[in-house]
Amino acid sequence: MESSINIRDEFIKLGQAMKLAGLADSGVEAKIFIEEGRVKVNGEEELRRGRKLYKGDSFSFGGNTVTVE
Repeated sequence: MESSINIRDEFIKLGQAMKLAGLADSGVEAKIFIEEGRVKVNGEEELRRGRKLYKGDSFSFGGNTVTVE
């Protein structure tokens, strides 16, 4: 499933983006998913929940792909 999130600032951190997109219920849950290597950013595995996402970036988890707009 593909979706998007809109941000007002220059960037959003990966853990926050996962919560905003409804893919994680909390920051702790997002951290676990990321540390387990289950999240990809722009097609590459990402292990840092503090990874900054900018408009045009996308991340995927659990069959969902979300684009930052």
